[in-house]
Amino acid sequence: MSKLTESAIEALAIKLFTQLGYSHIHAPDIAPDGDHPERSRYDEVLLTGRLEKALNRINSGMNATVLQTALKEVERIHSPELLTNNETFHRLLTEGVKVSYQHEGNERGDIVWLIDFENPGNNEFVVASQFTVIENNQNKRPDLVVFVNGIPLVVIELKNATDENTTIKSAFQQLETYKQSIPSLFTCNALLVISDGLEAKAGSLSAGISRFMTWKTADDVGAHGMRPDGVHDTHEDVCDTPLRPELETLIKGMLNKTTLLDLVRHFVVFEKSKKEDPQTGVISISAVMKIAAYHQYYAVNAAVASTLRAADIGLNPEVMQSPASYGLPDVAQQPRGDKKAGVVWHTQGSGKSLSMVFYTGKVVLALNNPTILVITDRNDLDDQLFDTFAACKQLLRQEPRQVENRQQLKDLLRVASGGVIFTTIQKFQPEEGNVYEELSDRRNIVVIADEAHRTQYGFSAKTIDDKDAQGEVIGKKVVYGFAKYLRDALPNATYLGFTGTPIEKTDVNTPAVFGHYVDIYDIAQAVEDGATVRIYYESRLAKVALSEEGRNLIKELDDELDQDELTDTQKVKSKWTQMEALIGSERRIQNIAQDIVNHFEARQEVFAGKGMVVCMSRRITADLYGEIVKLRPAWHSDDLNKGAIKVVMTAASSDGPVMAKHHTNKQQRKLLAERMKDDSDELKLVIVRDMWLTAAEVIDELIKISKEIVASIRRQGSREA
Repeated sequence: MSKLTESAIEALAIKLFTQLGYSHIHAPDIAPDGDHPERSRYDEVLLTGRLEKALNRINSGMNATVLQTALKEVERIHSPELLTNNETFHRLLTEGVKVSYQHEGNERGDIVWLIDFENPGNNEFVVASQFTVIENNQNKRPDLVVFVNGIPLVVIELKNATDENTTIKSAFQQLETYKQSIPSLFTCNALLVISDGLEAKAGSLSAGISRFMTWKTADDVGAHGMRPDGVHDTHEDVCDTPLRPELETLIKGMLNKTTLLDLVRHFVVFEKSKKEDPQTGVISISAVMKIAAYHQYYAVNAAVASTLRAADIGLNPEVMQSPASYGLPDVAQQPRGDKKAGVVWHTQGSGKSLSMVFYTGKVVLALNNPTILVITDRNDLDDQLFDTFAACKQLLRQEPRQVENRQQLKDLLRVASGGVIFTTIQKFQPEEGNVYEELSDRRNIVVIADEAHRTQYGFSAKTIDDKDAQGEVIGKKVVYGFAKYLRDALPNATYLGFTGTPIEKTDVNTPAVFGHYVDIYDIAQAVEDGATVRIYYESRLAKVALSEEGRNLIKELDDELDQDELTDTQKVKSKWTQMEALIGSERRIQNIAQDIVNHFEARQEVFAGKGMVVCMSRRITADLYGEIVKLRPAWHSDDLNKGAIKVVMTAASSDGPVMAKHHTNKQQRKLLAERMKDDSDELKLVIVRDMWLTAAEVIDELIKISKEIVASIRRQGSREA
């Protein structure tokens, strides 16, 4: 058996690329002093001759002067910030180079394309080995560089897994050195790859090593093991066999010509964020380059294909997914034109919000400037999701809009085309009657619902109290689920749902509104991939001393919860209020505060970290804060920019001074979020009720286990006086 060496790993990679139709060149041959020079200097990273040929081929019939102007525009990119240069080039690459020129005395404009994204075969793909770059007196030689039309889009660094002194982390550190020493190579970079021959991971230009991810699916297999011919393969058989190294899976699955160009065009974002210096008030804007992971890539493409099917517009690409492998129905069973694009179930923390951004960016092009309506059911979720989209507006090719009132919602939806609109579903409640007015009958409207499994998205009617302006009950009235009102307003829209939790088998509303599963990425797979962290549970019992009246209350509430859905909170509201008083009793909160302080400080001695406490009510949230700061006064500060513990919630003056002092507005909560993300900030612990639970399924899961919690308290109460 031949010894595994770095050169052997490089040879394997080159062989895999040539199997995909790439040409291979030994970079020293095209160096300035090589046998067939294609570079005039060692700091020249574009293969200009190849790019010029591609420009003529792709932009046939265009004036040579225009093409040269476009080429100079690319070569002119130069700023002190590497990521700024990269973002500038990425815009030219994906949107085309806009060139203005004079023709017969009139100013005209053209768009010059550097890559033919529609026809991958019309581009030249080259893998170059040992590509030397000399810049600022630094001589560096990456192992492999992938060129498309002479543009260095991918840099690959390889190490030997059998050498104990070199690891995949060594490959990452080598790339970090290259970025400092030869930054010009990375102006055009779309992807970085590191491998030791066994492991292989890909990441963006700004990604830390923890953000480099494996690619799990080869090019001939869709998400979750469904081949284009419909024959099912298990994911393990195809991708995770020991006989197939990760490097082979990554090259074949991620760097094949079609997937690479699709990723570059539709699955790269430069996410912007603002940060204000609390001392100086200076606002700085930072950017992070993000690339879709494999589960996001395949899910988005499946969702776009299903949307085209459901809207009955355009072609119907193969829907590459197989929820059937989970024993669940999928959208492949649904007919064209049913307006149900399906449900994407991607577990909490796996990048669901970013998947929605990628989907929107791609479907905007696929449906020829549609209107995208993004719906949530809570204001804080609406804010969080809107902020994510607003930070990625380059991919959306437009500014998203956040609806402030019902009239604005109507105005934004009564347009001929276009728009990415955010609103809460409650704004579709009719002002009177049970029919919402029709706002548009266009077919190219897509409604994206976050947490699509919620019952308020249903159609069914129910009878509720009819109240007057003073809140007095004056009779009964029938209301419907919001899905009915959405259909009234947008009768021909297509509906796509995203959820972080599976749809229950007894749930009839979700399939009725959205259809079946488009793609599934569950928590087990996410943990295995490193997309989310493993969850560890430690039971800590805070006892409740119950009187006979309290035990009876718990029994009655437990019986009702066994019979009814927890979402029908009106039926148990009064008992739940009494329950809150029991759980939030002064003695119990004092015990919990002591336990939190002891537990948190003990963990901090082992490793540094931050914590969040979720409470049942705002009253309990404020009281718990008070008890904790009694134990640790140094943790408290009235200054939002200081202190080790904060409460994140809203309150009104009528709530009283204890709660009102913890009120935060949107900007203040954003500041606290930045403090929590900053490892060096003294803020270590936050107490919330429902704020900051960005994946709303957390609340659902807490509610679902409430029966067990109540039952546990009831059993405990029977043993205590």
